[in-house]
Amino acid sequence: MVDFNVVTFFLYAFTSLIIIVNPIAAMTVYTSLTSGMEPPYHRRIANYSCRLAFIVLLFFTLAGSALLDLFGISVQAFTIAGGILLLFVGFEMVNAKTSRTKLTSIEKYQQIDPEEVSSMPLAFPMIAGPGSITTVIVLSKEIPYHEHIFILPISFQTLIIILCLVITIVITWLTFIFADKLSSYIREREYRVLSRLMGIMLMAIAVQFMINGLSQAFPGIIQ
Repeated sequence: MVDFNVVTFFLYAFTSLIIIVNPIAAMTVYTSLTSGMEPPYHRRIANYSCRLAFIVLLFFTLAGSALLDLFGISVQAFTIAGGILLLFVGFEMVNAKTSRTKLTSIEKYQQIDPEEVSSMPLAFPMIAGPGSITTVIVLSKEIPYHEHIFILPISFQTLIIILCLVITIVITWLTFIFADKLSSYIREREYRVLSRLMGIMLMAIAVQFMINGLSQAFPGIIQ
């Protein structure tokens, strides 16, 4: 039963992260932003943007709960709000649209130099955007117990979230590195189909977030 729970939580966390980060969508933006740059800049931008995004998401994974407590926000309220946010993002994916929070930054920063492109819009908001930040905070707040691992002041579930985060960022980095080859296989039609499928899954995860938040807020009504 323990192994099943571990596997279930890993799949739940990884699926949530990989869908909301959406490496294929990030790759299309990366390709468009680096198309007019010299090849040496491509890997440099990929490395820096993924590293920065990982640091941001890791920070919110470890400190997100403390920030909520600092502002007096309950886990139930944040889980419900996070579910609503992800529901809208998933709806836009189903309709094959780029999220408005991402589109605005892409249009605004499309002509700036490589160093700034790495941090914005690639690292934020394409990879470490509001949706992915919300996801890691909700996942960390859903941890049912907080026992420490040896001398580490974090739980086993938190380590699983960090592992899923590492895998997601590595996959995103690989899509950047092999963007030219992947672009030849994933055309506009294939991308739209994939985006819709991932959007449906994200909407299901968002609804589950809201159900979890409501069941915790109103245990006597929703079970």
